[in-house]
Amino acid sequence: MIRKFLAFILFFNLTACSELQNVVNQLPQGSVLSNADIAAGLREALDFGIEKQVSKLTQKDGFYKNELVKILLPEELQKVDKGLRDIGLSSLADEGLKVLNRAAEDAVKEATPIFVNAVKDITFSDAKNILLGQDDAATQYLTSKTQTALYDKFHPVINNSFSKVGADQIWANLINKYNAIPFTTDVNPDLTNYVTTEALKGVYTMIAVEEKEIRDKVSSRSTDLLKKVFALQD
Repeated sequence: MIRKFLAFILFFNLTACSELQNVVNQLPQGSVLSNADIAAGLREALDFGIEKQVSKLTQKDGFYKNELVKILLPEELQKVDKGLRDIGLSSLADEGLKVLNRAAEDAVKEATPIFVNAVKDITFSDAKNILLGQDDAATQYLTSKTQTALYDKFHPVINNSFSKVGADQIWANLINKYNAIPFTTDVNPDLTNYVTTEALKGVYTMIAVEEKEIRDKVSSRSTDLLKKVFALQD
């Protein structure tokens, strides 16, 4: 997937033709692929990654029923969960966990174009290292270059999603009920910040899944271009 992202960044930066040429020049000798071939192949990989993996997160239960990315309660809210269950409010506690994941699912749906746009501006001077790197080399590089900017973009979207899916009201009710339990310490967590961070982790996790799939399995390279481009790393 990282190659995908590398490819996709390179492809969308066709104005930087000299940089793309540098990437081609660094590839192993004997490559018969042109600049356009490599750029197009990388773009295909990126497109597949978003379509096959990130888009899964936008569906109902995309987070909630995916154990790789499911958002669990932060430590300070685990006592809220236990306290509510202890007084017979298990269904309310279950709903509280579910709406955190619903907010993430809704936010990723709205933020996917933001994610793609953020990656467009990345330049890869070390393209060969990424293409021929570890299973998650592209994901790691992409994370280091986009995480801060994407957080700033995701945060208001998550905040809006909380209202859209009713998470803010549900958690206000949950926390008020917990704080009313005698002998408990009041809590007032920043759930928007927490879910934003967890949603980003989920996006990068699924990108890494697809990257590894394409790197490891020739059968996952579903087009001739993908086969030719990623054969360079085999």
